[in-house]
Amino acid sequence: MRGAREFFSPMAIGAPEPMREIPFKPSRMIHFFDPSNPKMAAKVPDIAKQVDVLLGNLEDAIQADNKVAARKGLISIARDTDFGTTQLWTRVNSLDSPWGLDDLIELVTEIGDKLEVIMVPKVEGAWDIHYVDRLLAQLEAKAGLDRPLLVHAILETATGVANVEEICGASPRMQGLSLGPADLAASRRMKTTRVGGGHPGYLVRTDPDPEAPDAARPTAQQDLWHYTMARMVDACNAHGILPYYGPFGDIKDTVACEDQFRNAFLMGCVGAWSLHPVQIEIAKRVFSPPVDEVLWAKKVIEAMGDGTGAVMIDGKMQDDATFKQCKVVVELARMLATSDADLKEAYGF
Repeated sequence: MRGAREFFSPMAIGAPEPMREIPFKPSRMIHFFDPSNPKMAAKVPDIAKQVDVLLGNLEDAIQADNKVAARKGLISIARDTDFGTTQLWTRVNSLDSPWGLDDLIELVTEIGDKLEVIMVPKVEGAWDIHYVDRLLAQLEAKAGLDRPLLVHAILETATGVANVEEICGASPRMQGLSLGPADLAASRRMKTTRVGGGHPGYLVRTDPDPEAPDAARPTAQQDLWHYTMARMVDACNAHGILPYYGPFGDIKDTVACEDQFRNAFLMGCVGAWSLHPVQIEIAKRVFSPPVDEVLWAKKVIEAMGDGTGAVMIDGKMQDDATFKQCKVVVELARMLATSDADLKEAYGF
């Protein structure tokens, strides 16, 4: 463990100094695309205008014989595309794969100036982040980069969940975490083949009616990911980094996708992955605070002045705790409104 005095020192001679605070940019949706697919590559300039984050995927969704082509494709796309204010991320192959090292070496040295965040899959502990941290510093120095690349870890193994707090605090590069439900389900030996979302068998049932013991007993489907998401959100916020929900695999079930995204939003996640264009608008809608809540929060903040004491507004008691809650909502709304004219008007900024 590095001492406190050395934590923000560069890990290699000539590498840029680590950031002391992770920038909170709009990242309501992290939209994945396959850089080896010519049809997808052709759509990148248009999609970049619709999303907060565009991610060139090199990992699981790319077949083994296409890994190198995907890497080369991402390098070419990054060089040839003006992304405007949209962030460009990548998900590299896992650190135990035959491609992970080459992914990092080639991407940082070729397009490190265009990338903002590198997503690392199947992170199990702080040791994985320490390895990536040192390697990125060496590569940044070699490429002459003037800003550090950030690291985003995917929480998708039981060991990773057990070590989530240490992962979050392993490096100043840590930008955030995403929940990876499919791999995590396999790692835990969970009996589900779904990618995210609930399961009809994971439910609670009301007690029988003593006066009608044979009557139907209502049930309610439960959230398989509630515990893990809550733990991830707490760990991220304790270390000043950002939590995200990962993929929702049933593209056609837009209703359940929206429900899952909203659960994540309410619990503190700042965004989610979008695997198909239909999920872009869902994420944009869900991870933007509702207009009525923003207007209410602004009203509370205005009424409370410096945030101390307690007041009654429309029959509801407001104090310093609710003042802080309202500030969270308004600050997010204000940030999103800076790049979205419709939201700016709706929120009244």
